[in-house]
Amino acid sequence: MRTPSRRPLVLLVGAALALSACSSSDATPDAETAAGYPREVENCGRTTAVTAPPERIVSLNQGSTEILLSLGLADRMAGTSTWTDPVMEGLEEDNAKVERLADSTPSMERVLQTEPDLVTASFASVLGQGGVGSADAFEKLGVPTYLSPAECEGKENEGDGDGARTGVLEIDTIYREVTELAELLDVEAQGEELVASLQDRVAAASAKAPEDEVTVLYWFANSEAPYMAGCCGGPGIITRALGLKNVFDDTKSEWPQIGWETVAERDPDVLVIGDLTRKSQTAETAKAKIEFLETNPVTREMTAVRNRRYVALTGAALNPSIRTVEGLEQVADALADFGLSR
Repeated sequence: MRTPSRRPLVLLVGAALALSACSSSDATPDAETAAGYPREVENCGRTTAVTAPPERIVSLNQGSTEILLSLGLADRMAGTSTWTDPVMEGLEEDNAKVERLADSTPSMERVLQTEPDLVTASFASVLGQGGVGSADAFEKLGVPTYLSPAECEGKENEGDGDGARTGVLEIDTIYREVTELAELLDVEAQGEELVASLQDRVAAASAKAPEDEVTVLYWFANSEAPYMAGCCGGPGIITRALGLKNVFDDTKSEWPQIGWETVAERDPDVLVIGDLTRKSQTAETAKAKIEFLETNPVTREMTAVRNRRYVALTGAALNPSIRTVEGLEQVADALADFGLSR
């Protein structure tokens, strides 16, 4: 789920143009000295092209940041932003090396101050109109961009919500994000190793799938008008891998807001709840969600609530990212703990 943006698109002034000029001339090595360059990938209807290995990468979302850090690229990153959770375990030291430009959405001016030679993002709401700035705006300043293919393939992002899926998001799309970034950044071997590790973990977790049908609901945030996962985004990867049934698999909206009466009627066996550290919605933490569920007269008699079948996942694990694999593992282990699977 996106982090709500609080700022309009910043007007680009002469200073920003000067910063971009520095980025394209000073921070990027001569293409003639970079073996294997220029390189390009087709990305969300655009061509992302780099003339040399990027050395000042800015990542606008946590999911993209954690891929770059997992590829060992901390020393080539100029900034990060838009965090929902602490960084993935094992990446703390590398993450500390990279400047955090903002906890939420930074301005275009702030990004350009870092003189980036590549900007990456997980969500079109951040790399787009109303966010930091559009891919077109960055391109006019000589800065290439890369948007997660999970955000644009088989998905409509019109309007102010989180968009809707026109197709089912597969884990292979997340693997492709890793391999495409690795290709652009000349770390293909690291990309192959990361994907192989993720594939092994998915296979191991999927082997723990329950034999009988188990129904599940995914609640990201907000207690007044809760955001629940539809059929086909990141949580859908977890659902299908474990053979579960999402009680809201009849909607293709990414994170539709659904009333509690409807939630209670669907009465899932298990509640997967976001445990977020950001503070932009009500009931962000797992603790706040559980307190609400167990005191609200509409929800406290639900099967999952009475049996306290809660699985707390980070926001990063609920969004389409390499952390989705972490979420899959946690749900698989929880089902076994609940006695619902082997």
